[in-house]
Amino acid sequence: MSTPTAADLQRLAELYPAVADLPPALRDDVLARQTIWLEVPAGTTLFEEQSPCQGFPMVLGGEVRVARGSVQGRSLELYRIGPGELCVVSASCLFGHSLLSAHGETTAPTRLAVMSPAALDACCAHEPFRRFVFGVFADRLADLMALAEAVAFQRLDQRLAAALLGHGEVLHTSHQTLADELGTVREMVTRLLRRFERSGWLVLGRERIEIRDASALRRLSAGDAGTV
Repeated sequence: MSTPTAADLQRLAELYPAVADLPPALRDDVLARQTIWLEVPAGTTLFEEQSPCQGFPMVLGGEVRVARGSVQGRSLELYRIGPGELCVVSASCLFGHSLLSAHGETTAPTRLAVMSPAALDACCAHEPFRRFVFGVFADRLADLMALAEAVAFQRLDQRLAAALLGHGEVLHTSHQTLADELGTVREMVTRLLRRFERSGWLVLGRERIEIRDASALRRLSAGDAGTV
């Protein structure tokens, strides 16, 4: 826990203009008295499934991974929160006075401003801020519907191929991290990665995957049954 700097306040205003546009008296009170400022390392659990929500996080730097399932075991990644984005799991918990339906963990050193539940209620009484929050809800709902469709209708090899694309020629990640992202177990991911390696599409190393044939992965992710 720390005191906000002038740079923190400036960055918050740039990333979350709906906060900057609050009535000055409300904004100043919320940021000075009802917001906790945190600097946390990678791998920090910010909130746990089936626990009460303690506040409404806004990310100034870093990233938070939100997933459903046990932190220690198998889980399915729902989305990630970067600077300027909001956590709809936290918001829905606070709005519905319910327990959290997912857990959140930082993937990198992360700077956060966490509003108290009372502060969120006060801010949502201001229409532009309320429109901002519910606009994020609409975007996240579309993302989650796409995720549900992928889990229900796409093969795991298609989803893994898609997960490997768009990160450059070399990915620095573990098989367990990919399994968590896809909602499966590490053994399945390892088996598929070795199959891709045998096909000449990539080369595996220690927490390192070098992409050799992105076009083959792209065809597989699109559902080309003749790729493998």
